[in-house]
Amino acid sequence: AIDSLAANGAKGFVICPPDVSLGPAIVAKAKVNGLKVMAVDDRFVDAKGNFMEDVPYLGMAAFEVGQKQGAAMAAEAKKRGWDWKDTYAVINTFNELDTGKKRTDGSIKSLEEAGIPKDHILTAALKTLDVPGSMDATNSALVKLPSGAKNLIIGGMNDNTVLGGVRATESAGFKAANVIGIGINGTDAIGELKKANSGFFGSMLPSPHIEGYNTALMMYEWVTTGKEPPKYTAMDEVTLITRANFQEELTKIGLWK
Repeated sequence: AIDSLAANGAKGFVICPPDVSLGPAIVAKAKVNGLKVMAVDDRFVDAKGNFMEDVPYLGMAAFEVGQKQGAAMAAEAKKRGWDWKDTYAVINTFNELDTGKKRTDGSIKSLEEAGIPKDHILTAALKTLDVPGSMDATNSALVKLPSGAKNLIIGGMNDNTVLGGVRATESAGFKAANVIGIGINGTDAIGELKKANSGFFGSMLPSPHIEGYNTALMMYEWVTTGKEPPKYTAMDEVTLITRANFQEELTKIGLWK
């Protein structure tokens, strides 16, 4: 594909790598063809698993977005009049993935700042990043809760890690009114938000249209004026989508189906 880009006269390209470990191969192929390359969303890693910091990259500011997620969950709990004494949070973590760890670390920091006692925040390690995996992780935490746990906050690095957590609370007998789950990404939450009611309250929707515009502009300027993009551009613009506004917000950026 990179060869055909060059053959068609391209001077550079922006890529969201299907596999970040392909970074060295993509960069080598681009160099052979005299193409400039920029990564978006996922950052290239080298053979040792370290970020390839010499390749310009634009992506989500993981910790800051996690903080916004945690703050949104705490704000909804306060709105519902929950008492921190009988409120617990289960955060499904996947620390093997740097962006995942930063998101959940940010979320936990915001929950603590909102006043939830530290011993009321339980972390549950995920084995897989899908709905069944997060159900299993949350189930392992729910059995540790004291009998006085009335309200639950469910967090995770994306929508699926929260959706599975919410399913686990349903199986454990928690009603939707006593659960607040907020994911990150938005697009994987559409089916759930179409349901009239569930403990899955919403999701932090990034701004893919802004990210796409910014990377295209950076590449255009790099090719036409020689102005190289910054090595790292962090984006922390997210919108909380809920049952009340998700259709409107997704329509705005062309993602409503």
